[in-house]
Amino acid sequence: MTPDEIAAVRGELENFAGEVFEPFARNDQRRWGQVYVRGLLTDGKRKSVEPMAARLGEDGNRQALAHFVTTSPWDPSHIRARLAWKMEAV
Repeated sequence: MTPDEIAAVRGELENFAGEVFEPFARNDQRRWGQVYVRGLLTDGKRKSVEPMAARLGEDGNRQALAHFVTTSPWDPSHIRARLAWKMEAV
């Protein structure tokens, strides 16, 4: 998605990420989870942290994104379960 396309759906994306990442204990984990999802949706061939951070502009804190992905303590099974629950409702 282009930056304009993401801007057009940013509110919906933030609501979606808010529901999915709600179980995270800390605000910063929820915030960087939302930023990471937005980064995955941006145009660009590489979806690793550094190129995503460059495309994210003001939210593109490479170090914070890398910390979220590699060392932030969270259990992906909870996120997968919430995604499955959300998709089941569709």
